[in-house]
Amino acid sequence: MWRYVLGRLAMAFLTIFVTTVAVTLLIHLVPGDPVQIMYSQSQGTTPEQIEEIRRSLGLDQPIYIQYLTFVGKLLHGDLGHTIRGHQPVLDVIMQRLPNTLLLASAAMMVAIAIGLPIGFLAAYKRGTLLDTSLMIGAIAGVSIPHFWLGLLLLLVFAVDLGWFPVSGTGLANLVLPAVTLGLSNAAVIARMTRSSMIDTMHQDFVRTAEAKGLPKAVVLHRHVLRAGLVPIITMMGLQFSFMMGGAIVVENIFAWNGVGRMAIEAIFQRDYPVIQGFILTFSTVVVLVSLLMDTVYALVDPRIRRS
Repeated sequence: MWRYVLGRLAMAFLTIFVTTVAVTLLIHLVPGDPVQIMYSQSQGTTPEQIEEIRRSLGLDQPIYIQYLTFVGKLLHGDLGHTIRGHQPVLDVIMQRLPNTLLLASAAMMVAIAIGLPIGFLAAYKRGTLLDTSLMIGAIAGVSIPHFWLGLLLLLVFAVDLGWFPVSGTGLANLVLPAVTLGLSNAAVIARMTRSSMIDTMHQDFVRTAEAKGLPKAVVLHRHVLRAGLVPIITMMGLQFSFMMGGAIVVENIFAWNGVGRMAIEAIFQRDYPVIQGFILTFSTVVVLVSLLMDTVYALVDPRIRRS
């Protein structure tokens, strides 16, 4: 078990290392002079001031020196300062990151609450009209873009019916964004659950349990559901990462004050330190979630622990 966890930790650190390299190179991959682009909207900036800004940002140094400086500051929790307002980037991200994690977690709860029962029911009624109808609905759910579904829910439930606020970051504002993110991911979980349950139902240990005369409900709950959850847990980890990415669109639709909305604002303002901090933070969260899911996977499946 510990060898498995340590191996996953090594992969996590390698992924974060690659991310730091990519973040360092990001500002050099932008066409043109990045400093002039960042300060293009500033009035009266002289060439001497531009050169001074370049020196203050360390862009006059060789790329490997820039990388070592970036990592050294990163180890001390320093992601630089924003172009607009000169606030610490880490503070700006930490103010908004909890809102994005809350939105993604709520959306995951919606996806699980809808997707697991639908997938389990479709597997139990495999080959029937109900199974076909549920899977058609799941395919339709996967095909619906977040921005279209979000605007539709906003128009119906916030504008026409007035049941929820149009924008904001309160608990009442969480419902529509969470449903928008959760519905499409519920469709993915439903399809994965159905496939996993059907495969598990044909295993020998399930036939043995049925041959012993155990009630159908006991067989489904203790044997089929538990064994079938192993690949579903992995899928949930991937879906949470997709939800973090989908939050970029959904947060802007509902004016949810998270890091996704912050990233779009930074892109429009050419605030590259914020963009770099967002990419690094987003990647770290995804890596940590994947590591957590791998650990849970090993706890659920004894074969992983023995390996």
